[in-house]
Amino acid sequence: MSIVNHPTTPYSDQRPGTSGLRKKVSRFQLPGYLENFVQALFDELDGAAHDTRGQTLVLGGDGRFYNRAAVQIILRMAAAKGFGRVLLGQGGILSTPAVSALIRGRQAFGGIVLSASHNPGGPDGDFGIKYNAGNGGPAPEKLTEAVFARTLTMGGFCSTDSADVDIDTLGTLQIEQMTVEVVDPVADYAALMQTCFDFDAIRALFAGGFTMRFDAMNAVGGPYAKHILEGMLGAPAGTVVNAVPLEDFGGLHPDPNPVNAADLMAHMSASDSPDFGAASDGDADRNMIVGRNNFPVAPSDSLALLAAHARLTPRFKDGIQGIARSMPTSQAADRVAAALGVPCFETPTGWKFFGNLLDAGKVSLCGEESYGTGSDHLREKDGVWAVLFWLNILAVTGLSVETLVRAHWTKYGRNYYSRHDYEGVDSTAADVLMAALRTRLPELTGLEFATALSSERVKLADDFAYTDPVDGSVTTQQGVRIIFESGARIVFRLSGTGTEGATLRVYLERYEPDSAAQNVPTQEALGPLIAIAQDLARIAALTGRATPTVIT
Repeated sequence: MSIVNHPTTPYSDQRPGTSGLRKKVSRFQLPGYLENFVQALFDELDGAAHDTRGQTLVLGGDGRFYNRAAVQIILRMAAAKGFGRVLLGQGGILSTPAVSALIRGRQAFGGIVLSASHNPGGPDGDFGIKYNAGNGGPAPEKLTEAVFARTLTMGGFCSTDSADVDIDTLGTLQIEQMTVEVVDPVADYAALMQTCFDFDAIRALFAGGFTMRFDAMNAVGGPYAKHILEGMLGAPAGTVVNAVPLEDFGGLHPDPNPVNAADLMAHMSASDSPDFGAASDGDADRNMIVGRNNFPVAPSDSLALLAAHARLTPRFKDGIQGIARSMPTSQAADRVAAALGVPCFETPTGWKFFGNLLDAGKVSLCGEESYGTGSDHLREKDGVWAVLFWLNILAVTGLSVETLVRAHWTKYGRNYYSRHDYEGVDSTAADVLMAALRTRLPELTGLEFATALSSERVKLADDFAYTDPVDGSVTTQQGVRIIFESGARIVFRLSGTGTEGATLRVYLERYEPDSAAQNVPTQEALGPLIAIAQDLARIAALTGRATPTVIT
């Protein structure tokens, strides 16, 4: 074997978003496309005064189409770069939370995650790659911007001329001077979960006849849920469905929400439904929680409820340090933080913004409205962890999901909340819509909007900006906020997680403190705000979309 320099031409579309670089599989299959990005990453890691020679790298992905081919390419390039060891998930499989756990638990230099998260898979689907730093969390923006700048000047990449290696057999092998250790993708993660939760209580819950359905959506969460729930906690065989990761996710869209997890919702609506339902996404960092009789738990409410009951778990028996939520996430967690006497931080969307707060010990729990929840056990959101957290609470309290949520609303009030997604919108039209909103911001404060049911006066209209309380860095243009005197909110934001067109997200929130008025259907309760949002942003006129693609 020898190291070979391969000439290539640079690509101009390799700027990573908040969740790494995501493109169509066909794009990644272009000559040198993946290699250019990986070489730029390796070069910038060295350029940041961190010599990669001899270091340990974690590598794995969600098993989607092109995962296995990408693993072989990156292994050869890592050997050429001089890495000393790669910890590779068996079969190229590692969930995003498991990558973070391995980096932190094995004191690795960093890790590469191969995933497009909740995006569809298959030959015509999406693929993605991102780098996680030594703390286990997503690379900071300074590094991702440097990598992008480097990709624009790439003239070649280095690789070995070795053949593909066996990635399916546990054990070690060599590529040049680099050792590849093929590891059980579940073992380290499962051991970490045992330190977080009361497994004895959860075992007793299942032994008492408690029933559950976990839909892994043919994605990477399946092996983790199967091993822990059925293997370690005694849940009946068949509790975990769609448990084998498939390259195309079996045709499913692995985004755990009531629309894409329709099969789970149907089972939870049946007269003989399980006591508890859950789903995870493509790379197992998101979660959805559902109670009997079709009672889905909003992600924002889930974060707030977990925080309120955190002391019931071994990890947080002494309480939590604080909570962080993304700006579009509802303010339900803020009310819990105030009651607990701990801070609640509002950050831009993207898990990397939580990293500094977690590393500084300012917060213990974090959450995003897009079904992402996590804690200081990792530096990523964690779908299976969130499900186990819920099981721990259910086991200790003996209450149902719906009873717990309604009791929470009675105590703290209910934050009616919804997200309206307009997917695949023409990018130019989406940019025009956001620019028009930003132009109007100075005139909106004090403006009163009359609806058929009520009127709302604007207290504050701005484009959210964030100053990191740890390092002082400033992030701007994170979403247009319209905050009313009543406390209601409308937020407009373009998402960077898709690969075709733009996704316009409209977030709507209204607080209801009166428990007697908390049973109104969510979309009905938010009706006046929905009408204001559609009129204010001229959504139909500018995008051609009369209704959202998905409502959650």
